[in-house]
Amino acid sequence: MAIKPKTASQGDGMYRVKQIDTDIDLIGFSTWLREQGVEHRITEEGGQQVLWLEDSAHAEPVLRAMEQYLEDPGVREAVTTVNESPVFVRGRWQPSPRHAPIVLASIVFAVVMAWLTGLGQTQLAYVLMIIDPQQHDWNTVGQRMSALTETFAGGELWRLITPAFLHFSWPHIIFNSVMLWFLGSQIEWFDGRGRLIALFFVTSVLSNSLQFVVSGPLFGGLSGVVYGVLGYCWLSQQRQVRFQFPPALIVFAVAWMLIGFTPLPVMLGMGSMANEAHLGGFLAGLLMAVLMPPPKKSPA
Repeated sequence: MAIKPKTASQGDGMYRVKQIDTDIDLIGFSTWLREQGVEHRITEEGGQQVLWLEDSAHAEPVLRAMEQYLEDPGVREAVTTVNESPVFVRGRWQPSPRHAPIVLASIVFAVVMAWLTGLGQTQLAYVLMIIDPQQHDWNTVGQRMSALTETFAGGELWRLITPAFLHFSWPHIIFNSVMLWFLGSQIEWFDGRGRLIALFFVTSVLSNSLQFVVSGPLFGGLSGVVYGVLGYCWLSQQRQVRFQFPPALIVFAVAWMLIGFTPLPVMLGMGSMANEAHLGGFLAGLLMAVLMPPPKKSPA
């Protein structure tokens, strides 16, 4: 719907963009607009509400947002959550450490392990790998499965999880930490700590296991978990709107994962990537989104 703004009769330079019935509650939408930094005013004239905007350039996007707000209950619920939640600042997801302690603890532990292992160069790194490569033969798939069986029979079940905390460069851990904080903190806040912990364990186990079967134990990083969190957020978001992330993120992540299966990263001097861990984590996240429905009510 094209709008030709007209100067407000109030003489204050605002533009009249929409008339709406007075029985429609626009309080939540108005609060959301203020959080977005959109200067506006809602008045009443002749039994109609009138929406005024200070900047006429905002007319088209505001009208599209209003249409979604009025027609989609999920959008109204998401707007209400943003308005009431202490983790949104001007409509943007900006949690503090107290809002996502599990995610923060995971990142801190990964950073400490990166330092203690010398980015995978000390003996401690072997303790975090899915098997100890010094103690087992693992050149073939059969040898890997045998080594895995022996390792678990010895009670070292933690090795299914700990490769996620092993990193081999600071840029690697910084990127993973930023992504995990941005997406994981939203899951912890909206869906609960139990859901996040379950997602972390499942994505770790599936991503680490798949990578090990394909390439052996010399891998590590939170990337599999990050892909799992992304897959979960994207698919679960289709059922109930609550997470905040740019739609292009999922396209970029999947494209990057597919590029990892080509020789291009090695040709560019980036080295080989844990492609199977990325794929395993992503599929695990999608699976968790299917098996675990969104909470009936997101926390305010």
